[in-house]
Amino acid sequence: MQYRQPWLRWGLAGLALTLATSASAQSSLRDEALDAQRTQAELQERIDNADEAVREQLRELRQAREEARRLQSYNEELAPVVERQAETLEERRSGVETLTETREALPGLMRDMVERLRAWVERDMPFLRDERLARVTSLEATLSASDLSSAEKLERVLAAWRTELDYGRELDAWRGDLTGDTPREVDFLRVGRVGWYYLTPDGHSGGVWKAESGDWQPLDESALAEVRKGLRIVREQRAPEILDLPVSQPVEDAS
Repeated sequence: MQYRQPWLRWGLAGLALTLATSASAQSSLRDEALDAQRTQAELQERIDNADEAVREQLRELRQAREEARRLQSYNEELAPVVERQAETLEERRSGVETLTETREALPGLMRDMVERLRAWVERDMPFLRDERLARVTSLEATLSASDLSSAEKLERVLAAWRTELDYGRELDAWRGDLTGDTPREVDFLRVGRVGWYYLTPDGHSGGVWKAESGDWQPLDESALAEVRKGLRIVREQRAPEILDLPVSQPVEDAS
């Protein structure tokens, strides 16, 4: 027994040392494993963060592409509008230039229009002559008025011309004095600028104005009946119908 005791003691000591070494190794392995796990977790977190950043960048890229597509589509739709606006601006610019030239020429143009209107009235059949010449005289005074704008003057000149032009499209009647050696009151009938007639109040006599001779010529009984008919039409005493009357001047010369 005494011979084996030293060996046993060294065996136990070695076993204890081995166990201690093994425990230390296991502890070191656990530490390394924990470090590896932490490293792996950190790496995974970085990967996850990187993936999220990439996904966000991809979303932003898709949004940018979609916005670019919308802008392209909008630009394509807007291009014709811009082109039309450019054309409109160019037309307005040209219009302003033309307007400036027109404004400079307008006074002379209006004077010419009034002079032509007077000449027309003086050459035309002398129906309502005093009234029409008074209108022209008023226009001549209007052109010299300092309190009226060019636009107002032009409107009055155009209104006078419209009135004269309307005479050529109207059927009109009124009572007035027939000039002559013995002035007398009669009923006048005007058919545009084609015919101008008068009828005495008793309806038994009348005449037609002849532009070529510049005087009245008597009407026969059938023409007098047509004048009476025309007067009733104008006064809305009968329905409109065609009148068979001699003309005052050739139709091609009437306006």
